[in-house]
Amino acid sequence: MELERVIKVNKDALKFFQSYVSTMIDIGGGNLPKTISSKLGSKLAKIYKSKGISNIKEALKKSYEALKAKPVITDINENTFEVKINYSESFCPIGGKGSTSSHKSRVIQDSICIPFTQGFLTELQPDFSYEGKIEECIIESGGNTCRYKFTIKKR
Repeated sequence: MELERVIKVNKDALKFFQSYVSTMIDIGGGNLPKTISSKLGSKLAKIYKSKGISNIKEALKKSYEALKAKPVITDINENTFEVKINYSESFCPIGGKGSTSSHKSRVIQDSICIPFTQGFLTELQPDFSYEGKIEECIIESGGNTCRYKFTIKKR
């Protein structure tokens, strides 16, 4: 019974967070603060590093598995890798169910997803810079897959 209560509280908190993000997009559009997302990614990476996880692919994989996703990370070439994240449902942990809203998905990608991941990767390996591009988005497609590429450049 206690576990069911915890699951319900977590789902309610997630719904509140998603509603908050949607309302911020409605009010501010693309002016969401990217620095907050970047800083949160950096904080998560610091936690991973304190646990001995500093390999970017291993850290990315673990972060998505914590969200109950099945990530696959593939090298495209020596400077680019692709991350494909499959969820069991058509549900994005940040934006909720797919809405086929390209505006909403673009704002979430540009203001939350990419800056968060850049902050995460930069904290793990600060000698490099990272440039991300979303290829497939659950919010936009209504599917259950998020797919993006990151290019790595030596600073």
